[in-house]
Amino acid sequence: MMKIGLNDRILMLVVTLAVLLAPFLLQPFAEGTALAQFNAGYPDLLQRIVIFSIFAIGFNILFGLTGYLSFGHAAFLGVGSYSAVWMFKLLSMNVIPGILLAMVMSGLLALLIGWISLRRSGIYFSILTLAFAQMSYNLAYSVLTQFTNGETGLQIRLSDPRVLDGAATGGTLPSPNILPPSLVNGFEMRDTYQLQLGDWLFQFNTGYYLAAIVMILAFYLSLRIFRSPFGLMLRAVKTNQTRLNYTGVNTRPYTLAAFVISGMYAGLAGGLLASMDPLAGAERMQWTVGGEVVLMTILGGAGTLIGPVLGAGFIKYFENIFSKINDTVLHHWFGFMPASLQDFVVALVHPFVGKGWQLTLGLIFMAVVIFLPGGLVEGGQKIAALFRRKPKKPAGPNEPHHPKTTPHVAE
Repeated sequence: MMKIGLNDRILMLVVTLAVLLAPFLLQPFAEGTALAQFNAGYPDLLQRIVIFSIFAIGFNILFGLTGYLSFGHAAFLGVGSYSAVWMFKLLSMNVIPGILLAMVMSGLLALLIGWISLRRSGIYFSILTLAFAQMSYNLAYSVLTQFTNGETGLQIRLSDPRVLDGAATGGTLPSPNILPPSLVNGFEMRDTYQLQLGDWLFQFNTGYYLAAIVMILAFYLSLRIFRSPFGLMLRAVKTNQTRLNYTGVNTRPYTLAAFVISGMYAGLAGGLLASMDPLAGAERMQWTVGGEVVLMTILGGAGTLIGPVLGAGFIKYFENIFSKINDTVLHHWFGFMPASLQDFVVALVHPFVGKGWQLTLGLIFMAVVIFLPGGLVEGGQKIAALFRRKPKKPAGPNEPHHPKTTPHVAE
């Protein structure tokens, strides 16, 4: 295992601080103001951002390093969710065993699917993974209903055995927890502490910080993989797998290992989703979910460490914030305009917000792909380069001028 450099340590520190301080950083506007609509510091959205960041980080290990584009990672996300809920039903509402089972089951499924799909490459590999994902979705939706509860979804019930917790008391469904409710006053995922500072309301949720710590560890593991000899071999596969095969290197074990690791990341994300809300449905295995993680990775910057995190945060922010901007909000924003002009401006903006948030996201994605092939990371690097660029000093009258020699034609 190679040592990580100073830049990687700084990146790790920045990611850690950003994730832990997200309830502050994503709540910049005071409550009750017009701009409060853009705040994203509430637990549900924060949880989704870090969980889908884990999903995208794992996908990037496969796609960003090896170049194998999978459209079937939603199958691992769904299996992770189902496994965690079954653990809640049969064993305990403690989330740790559920998350571990989710990773194991998703890893086993990834081993099976990867062993078959990696016999092909390119578009054929992508189609195979998509086919497996749709097969998994249909199995969960209609064939294996005794295990998945079909379209209703798998959920916990009062009658579940939960052999370690015992029968539910009080007639209310138990909540996922880190420790039993009898300890530390009930350390449950839904526990939220609110801090009022002037006009700002900050919320600190147990479930979010569990997911945040897991995401930090997942990011660190990804960093170690990127900087390891194993990661270098995966990069070589992406660069020219055929040449590696000609040199006698068997690349199959490396790509299969990357596929399994990536699937376990997806299962981890699925287990965390079930830990926040103990319900697992077949919709998490649809091809649209698999396509969403592809968009996250490309938008942020495939093959970069921080790119998948940026892409996941960007897309989940649009999905949850822009989708809530309706005509009432728009009229409130443009209320200073004359009535006729206000209606005209609202009519222009309306298709790009609310239910049309995907149109705005699509336009942004097109612009990124066309002008920033490296994603948001490349955009940030270009902006940083502008500030680092020093203006050239004009040559003084007393400074000697050294013209460049004309190169020889052969050069």
